[in-house]
Amino acid sequence: MPNKNESPVSNESSLMSNTAYIRFWVARLFTAAANQMLSVAVAWQIYQITGSAMDIGLVGLFQFLPPIFLIATSGNMADTHDRKMLALVSQAVQVGVLTAFLTLTLLHEIDRQWIFFLIAVSGAARTFQMPATSSLLPTLVPTSQLAKAIAMSASGIQAAFIVGPALAGILYTFGEGVVYGTTLALSISALIGFLAIPPTTHVRMPAEGGEWKKFIDGLRFIRGQRVVLGAISLDLFAVLFGGATALMPVLANEQLHAGPWALGLMRSAPAVGALLMSAVLARMPLKRSVGHIMFVSVIIYSIATIGFGLSTSLWISLPLLATLGAADMVSVVIRGSLVQLQTPDHMRGRVSAVNSIFIGASNQLGEFESGVTAAWFGVVPAIVLGGVCSLTVTTLWMRWFPQLLRAEKLT
Repeated sequence: MPNKNESPVSNESSLMSNTAYIRFWVARLFTAAANQMLSVAVAWQIYQITGSAMDIGLVGLFQFLPPIFLIATSGNMADTHDRKMLALVSQAVQVGVLTAFLTLTLLHEIDRQWIFFLIAVSGAARTFQMPATSSLLPTLVPTSQLAKAIAMSASGIQAAFIVGPALAGILYTFGEGVVYGTTLALSISALIGFLAIPPTTHVRMPAEGGEWKKFIDGLRFIRGQRVVLGAISLDLFAVLFGGATALMPVLANEQLHAGPWALGLMRSAPAVGALLMSAVLARMPLKRSVGHIMFVSVIIYSIATIGFGLSTSLWISLPLLATLGAADMVSVVIRGSLVQLQTPDHMRGRVSAVNSIFIGASNQLGEFESGVTAAWFGVVPAIVLGGVCSLTVTTLWMRWFPQLLRAEKLT
């Protein structure tokens, strides 16, 4: 008989025969594709409206600010409420945001203020969706298959990261309304996917005290787990400094003298590398020395970022971006597996919420940091400096978190 403490799903069931997991995977796929298309459309649209690299960075900042105020509530709710329902409501809000983008664009009423407001609402919805979906995944598969499930989920998301930006870049040539309409259709499909997931059960153990008291308990847990703390904080600082995504519209327009199609290719390239790497990891799972492998992957990520910043050709930049994405995928799978496996189910919502704010800081706040440094030093120096800082952070973390460096297996 299967171990009931391990998962509500039989250990004899493969991932591909797990109906709940497949529906979850499809919903995440459509959500990721919609988010990527929205990012490309918004970045290009606001750059066309204002011509300012700083405004591109502010888009990231307005996505990051809502989680600061909602992180405690979102994490606690993921531990004390139906995670599927939280994902559904969050996705419904995203559908509303995209409907507003489409309507305002077609009416020619869109401006930077509307963009900042709508992107902030989208950021608030993702604040609740991320811990809900992250903590929902371990309840859908056996523990023994969690690492593989994370890799497969990540591969689907990376496929969306490839198709989404490229499709957005192509569709943008037909007008912003076409991009937003397609993105809205994908978001509605994701909503239907989440709705089709069967009801799940998980241990609900609400802590005593108010919202912040519960959230602080999650922070204390992370602080006491050096492997978890090191993994989460490494993602924060390495990607915060090393991310160059926000500056791609400027590079495509000013250095490559190309249109949104070039931006779409550049945004898709890291996902190509990540998807290929995820396929490798799915067939050949990492079995030992995972800590060393993770740090090497982040070093490669940093070096590829520096190379991308120095490149003057699209056809040199694309392979570098693919290498960057492949290295990041290795790190994502290892970090995600270590965090989930070392966190008890009743704490996963709060830990996932903290992880989401760190990821948000590394991505959205990283976009703001890129916009600011580009305004100060120029686009190329900003990207190179970010890669150097990311490399420095990785070196320091190897010294400060030896437990993470010595992590041996994803079990």
